Amino acid sequence: MTDRTVTPGPRPHQPAPDATPDLSSRDPNWWRQAVIYQVYPRSFADADGDGLGDLRGITRRLTHLAALGVDALWLSPFYPSELADGGYDVIDPRDVDPRLGTLDDFDALVREAHRLGLKVIVDIVPNHTSHQHVWFQEALRSGPGSPARDRYVFRDGRGAHGELPPTDWQSVFGGSAWKRVPDGQWYLHLFAAEQPDLNWANPEVRADFRTTLRFWADRGVDGFRIDVAHALAKDLDEPLRDLGRPELSSETALAGFPPGTHPFYDRDEVHEIYRDWRKILDAYSPPRMAVAEAWVPDARRALYARPDELGQAFNFEYLQTPWDAQALRRVITESLETANAVGASATWVLSNHDVVRHTSRLMLPPGTDENAWLLSGGQAPAVDPDAGLRRARAATLLMLALPGSSYVYQGEELGLPEVADLPTEVLQDPIWEQTGRVRKGRDGCRVPLPWTTTGPSFGFGPSGAWLPQPPYFAGYSVEAQDGVEGSTLELYRTALRLRRKLLQDETLCWAEDTPAGVLQFDRGDGWRCVANLSGEPVSLPAGEVLLTSAPLEDGRLGPDTTAWLGR
Repeated sequence: MTDRTVTPGPRPHQPAPDATPDLSSRDPNWWRQAVIYQVYPRSFADADGDGLGDLRGITRRLTHLAALGVDALWLSPFYPSELADGGYDVIDPRDVDPRLGTLDDFDALVREAHRLGLKVIVDIVPNHTSHQHVWFQEALRSGPGSPARDRYVFRDGRGAHGELPPTDWQSVFGGSAWKRVPDGQWYLHLFAAEQPDLNWANPEVRADFRTTLRFWADRGVDGFRIDVAHALAKDLDEPLRDLGRPELSSETALAGFPPGTHPFYDRDEVHEIYRDWRKILDAYSPPRMAVAEAWVPDARRALYARPDELGQAFNFEYLQTPWDAQALRRVITESLETANAVGASATWVLSNHDVVRHTSRLMLPPGTDENAWLLSGGQAPAVDPDAGLRRARAATLLMLALPGSSYVYQGEELGLPEVADLPTEVLQDPIWEQTGRVRKGRDGCRVPLPWTTTGPSFGFGPSGAWLPQPPYFAGYSVEAQDGVEGSTLELYRTALRLRRKLLQDETLCWAEDTPAGVLQFDRGDGWRCVANLSGEPVSLPAGEVLLTSAPLEDGRLGPDTTAWLGR
């Protein structure tokens, strides 16, 4: 066996004299092996009946998360927004969208979460603002060369009359990353045109985000998820550089540049920002945690997770790995080694608000064009929902057994599949329109949750929902699964309860003598995980069977099944 070890250890810090007390735990390293539940507020629970989820709806349903057994909830943006990008176009980063509630509602949510023993993490969106942000509106009024424009990235265009964009940079959502304003200048938007990029070389920008971090930390927030953490620093020296391959201007372009030198992704200078933030986060007692969303290669991602920066970074390689034992073992091993090298804990995630839910995704043949599959309404190829759920349950038990933190996306504890057949007329994701109705977007994983078997929105709220729920959601609802032996909800509850009892250190030891298609590893002295990704049943090693993702077949572990064993 090979021993893979990540050693946790507290960091020294100097608490602020008036630091906010920790209301739910005394362990400053709680995040290293936590289970964190992502809440997409507009799709979680609607208290006021307008069809849109809100903060009071979340607060009313916090007992579900406490009963589930997670350690924390992460709130996707709830700030004032036009919803040009599902809330990531932020008008005011220190307020609550009136449709979702008030700051008093937020404070009540934090109090109730802490009373139930749950930590609260909020999203920070530092790469861009909404075009309705007071700063951007001031920039439009102030004109070229003004200090207000220097907070963003404005440039003159190319061509005889400035009619061409300053560079060939492309938006992640499709089309040029530049938009022209009436006075002739262009501004940069790596995402939607309603999301102008900030200029992080500007001291006012840096100071304002320090204020934002303190604002939420002072309200009792326990941590921060940093959106597009790899894109803040940009090479804005004149002349701006063309990429020469505009079709590769998203994260895939990183492979064409020496590490840290891409014009606007994963530049080395970005780490100065997070070292500065860490000083703020460590001034609280306990220190506030942070996790980076950084779509960068494994070794580069670890830099964001260093103890003097954010501490953790999402592991997207794991999410993107196919259901293949050899591939998963390689990614798990490399991820643990990379995290260990910088003193971080690893992170694992199977679904989130930006990807096809893993109940459906893991059943797609390798190489499937997921957008084409969505455009087909999930019919080319068709996915067997029962087989998809079986595989998703196995994947969940495998993930929860790994050292580090697991991030769970709302609804996966119900086994929800991707709603791939949403009619095009109801789509809300700006990707659909911005790509000329070529890419269907992410709405299929954002359909509001079903809580009950009946009602106009299956208990999501007293009336309808902002995205239509399919009739079969009734069978996936909390009400339909609560207390039902063998249900996916009860599997999650049992797994999370066991996980808390079994957790020891952050060590993983692979077993080397396993059949093809089988993953087996030990956690400490008392816990063994066996996942059968092959097509045939396999015999289990010695040990007490603690939990399986599907019933054993004559005492053997069936295909697409994971077991936890006591030793």
